[in-house]
Amino acid sequence: MKTLVTGANGFLGGYLVAELLKRGHQVVGLDNYSKYGRVEKSYDGHKDYRLVEGDAKDAALLRSLLADCDHFVAAAAMIGGISYFHKFAYDLIAENERITAASFDAAIEAHRKGKLRKITVISSSMVFENALVFPTPEGEQKRCPPPSSTYGFQKLACEYFAQGAREQYGLPFTILRPFNCVGIGESRARSGEKVPSGNLTLALSHVVPDLVQKVIKGQDPLHILGDGTQRRHYTYGGDLARGICMAIEDPRALNEDFNLSIATPTSVMELAQVIWRKVNGDRPLKTVSDPPYSYDVQRREPDVAKARKILGFESTTPLGTVLDEVIPWIRAQAKAGRI
Repeated sequence: MKTLVTGANGFLGGYLVAELLKRGHQVVGLDNYSKYGRVEKSYDGHKDYRLVEGDAKDAALLRSLLADCDHFVAAAAMIGGISYFHKFAYDLIAENERITAASFDAAIEAHRKGKLRKITVISSSMVFENALVFPTPEGEQKRCPPPSSTYGFQKLACEYFAQGAREQYGLPFTILRPFNCVGIGESRARSGEKVPSGNLTLALSHVVPDLVQKVIKGQDPLHILGDGTQRRHYTYGGDLARGICMAIEDPRALNEDFNLSIATPTSVMELAQVIWRKVNGDRPLKTVSDPPYSYDVQRREPDVAKARKILGFESTTPLGTVLDEVIPWIRAQAKAGRI
């Protein structure tokens, strides 16, 4: 099978391309390097991989790349940590809407011509930003209040693009919602935004790498956003890539949506304690609570039963194991001045 992946040089894209190649796919990656610049990947020279520099808003380019592809993973998006939701509130909805429309325009044509089997849409757990039911099952995004952030609202719109393209043009789809991807491969974004957090600035505005970089740089007391009771499901990027591939390949995923996540919740304070112990051993942890952002959702807990039942997918990598990979990565990035 031949698969086009947009946003291929990004964080989750790196895990996904590696998994697709391992499973025997030919992969065409598309990226414009707008967030981090060009990031070297271990598979850059792989015989079954071709990386194209280009813009995912370019529908003509997407049409040409999809001409001989069986699958399309629409993963490109303007995305960042929680501070992005404020600084880029308009750009997040406008740019991502342009990317989404171009992706579906190209996919509809490629499917009509008979080669493309379906589009796999990478949505977000933020569609459940205002959910009131926990754990939150698939389908609740249509029952709960709509997202408050422009990012969450646009991700919900992506899912309606899939619905509309299916209803009007017969384009098959699969919608996937990764929860709190954690792993290696990120650097400080090119935007250069300086978000203070005690005596340091946030590097990525994602809680795991930012807490790690503050701990290894010696911040004491450790600054956290809010009171630390926020609950998240920190899911290893390699597990998410495996789940995405299973959904691409399994015919039972056709025209379905899935939450992809580890089943275990972790509070921000529990996360901080685990990171602190791994870096500082038994040294006592002291924390300071910084004012949270307004879109810092207190509780985001997915129901993962559907993915387990239909796809046989479970995220099994525990947080401690993920941190054993992430902490050395962040330490090396900090030493090199990239975080």
